[in-house]
Amino acid sequence: MSLAGWIIMLSACGSITGLMIWCIRKVVSTPESYEHLHAQTDIDPHDQD
Repeated sequence: MSLAGWIIMLSACGSITGLMIWCIRKVVSTPESYEHLHAQTDIDPHDQD
């Protein structure tokens, strides 16, 4: 593989890894995020009305 191929591959892998880490950190560190979590029993589909 040429040098340009290595540069493109490493920058692509680094970008995807950085984006994944940023997303995980954003989800975990959001204050009061526990209020937005719902279980299946909390969902009301209104099909029994």
